[in-house]
Amino acid sequence: MPDYVVETLDLTRKFKGKKKEDGGRFLGRLRSSTKEIVAVDHLNIRIKKGELFGLLGPNGAGKTTTIKMLATLLIPDEGTAKVNGYDVVSEADEVRRCINMVAGGGRAFYMRLSGRENLWYFSQIYGVPEEVAKKRIEELLDLIELTDRADDRVEKYSSGMIQRLHIARGLINDPQILLLDEPTLGLDPNAAHKIRNYIREEIVNKLGKTVLLTTHYMLEADQLCDRVAIIHKGKIIALDTPDNMKRSIAKESLIELEITNLHQDIIDQLRGIESINHVLSTYRDPTTGDGTPHTCPQHRTSSPPHN
Repeated sequence: MPDYVVETLDLTRKFKGKKKEDGGRFLGRLRSSTKEIVAVDHLNIRIKKGELFGLLGPNGAGKTTTIKMLATLLIPDEGTAKVNGYDVVSEADEVRRCINMVAGGGRAFYMRLSGRENLWYFSQIYGVPEEVAKKRIEELLDLIELTDRADDRVEKYSSGMIQRLHIARGLINDPQILLLDEPTLGLDPNAAHKIRNYIREEIVNKLGKTVLLTTHYMLEADQLCDRVAIIHKGKIIALDTPDNMKRSIAKESLIELEITNLHQDIIDQLRGIESINHVLSTYRDPTTGDGTPHTCPQHRTSSPPHN
């Protein structure tokens, strides 16, 4: 068994995009040309067995592209990636046998079939033996609390129920590694809370799965993840546990007081207070009446980081 079940080395993916340029007076309109977009830029991450690892970043940061390369849906332009010890390009079939991916959205299901029928369909695609599939479907329906609605058509499900069904589908082949791409996107707070509980308590703690989760919700990454990598424009800019990240960022407060002709002795006393870093004072000289403000060095107060 490898030390890390997911490992990337300088993983890179580029796309061809379009940019609009001024066509000049002769053309009288904009024209398009192609440009190269680096979606994932020399990404290096390592994920341990049983770990819940988060990729946190805004839309367009490269999270989904990373997930798709690890799921063998996209081929890297540079670098390598291994999942469970298998190369995602040269050993793609072996990778697919030990993973599943949850991307969300209703289109992944047949809406006129029931939840149970959808799970049965996907179990057979994955080659799960019939007797094993029947038992596993009942267990998963109980896990996601959909047993009482299992025989209703999916078209009658709420978005939260559909997302829970996605998680059941992601577990139908009993994968060792689960790739979750923004699993709570678009859900109301109550549904999102339930999904997060399933991920942490059932999938990781109870079933012992390794999970790579992408999100742009800082709260979600903080609540769920053992470690978090912050990704921006395809690059990892920070990687640590949520607690360590929060401790490393001091919260800074700016206090502004408007006082006329504050005595210099008081300004000096303020500067002598340990928790005050800077003081900015502006005053007008009453003897000259020229109204020219005098500025002292700026000081700001800092407080300890908040967890």
